[in-house]
Amino acid sequence: MAEKDFEKLTEKEQLIFDLIRKNPYISQQELAEILGLSRPSIANIISGLTRKGHIIGRAYVLNESQQVICIGGANIDRKFHVKAKAQLGTSNPIQSSQSVGGVARNIAENLGRLGTKVTLLTTSGADSDWSFIAESSSLYMNLDQVAQIPGMSTGSYTAVLDTDGELIIALADMEVYEEITPDLLRKQDVLLSRAKCIMADLNCPKETLQYLCNFAKIHERPIILIPVSSPKMSRLPADLDGVTWLITNRDESETYLNCEIQTEEEWRQAIEKWLSLGIANVVITNGKKGAMIGNQNEGIFHIPSIETKEIVDVTGAGDAFSSAVIYSWLEGHKLTDIAKAGTVNASKTLQSADTVRQDLSPTQLQKDMEELS
Repeated sequence: MAEKDFEKLTEKEQLIFDLIRKNPYISQQELAEILGLSRPSIANIISGLTRKGHIIGRAYVLNESQQVICIGGANIDRKFHVKAKAQLGTSNPIQSSQSVGGVARNIAENLGRLGTKVTLLTTSGADSDWSFIAESSSLYMNLDQVAQIPGMSTGSYTAVLDTDGELIIALADMEVYEEITPDLLRKQDVLLSRAKCIMADLNCPKETLQYLCNFAKIHERPIILIPVSSPKMSRLPADLDGVTWLITNRDESETYLNCEIQTEEEWRQAIEKWLSLGIANVVITNGKKGAMIGNQNEGIFHIPSIETKEIVDVTGAGDAFSSAVIYSWLEGHKLTDIAKAGTVNASKTLQSADTVRQDLSPTQLQKDMEELS
């Protein structure tokens, strides 16, 4: 369905529209004080925005096309590449680099590069690290709803990588994400209730994830849960019935399900266990062995990994997989093609020095898929 062609906004209408986007609950008096106009003038301008179809109602619901809402981590990623074999207990020569990361942010950037409208909901410090993240991310996602928490540091992830680009050890400072609370998200209920889908990573506290699952069920919104590590699997809500997607890896599934996944049959059984908990669609990735994907309607399928001859950096490959799965699912593709899209995007990201590959676009992903078939 084609979107309605709206009348062009005047300069004052655009200013008010932008302020309402940032705070749908802002009063006409507050708008008048910010813009130095009388309250009746503000009322007239808002009436014009409503007449033109830009505002739907109160709290000023902006008539924006449905967005994917990504909730969770947005970090500074610091990478230390060891120049020779790593030795513990002594100094190791390294080459260092800094980039933006965080599971929710990485997925938001991948989706943004794929042409999806995305809003990122996260918490950060009011510091230079956040400024760096915002500058690098704002082209691909809406950051207007990010909450800066006084006295806290923006999240950071530090990875030490060997000469092959494989992870030796990682250090994570994620305390600021404990502030992604249900109370914080209640202020975004209008945005969340109109979402195309809600994606939350397990940097969010357990009670927040439970709140989001309940909210999604009540408002009939699809919800996607993305684990971030085995230790944080305990944050999954007790009730997973109604979750639309869970995209996890072997270690995370073994931890939560208290099982071993060594054979293909055990892998398939793990998918079945997740599905039995009421999750609609499940993926378990397993490194070089590929991915297994399943739901109750289409069945369970194994998708082999793509042989990647030159791995530059493993950071971000999992997020690239998840992003392409979400994108392909939103595009209406069947399960096997959804998993293949994830596999292709992960493989291309492994060959990139960047956490999110810079050449990603809808056309490029389609071309990459065609090369595979």
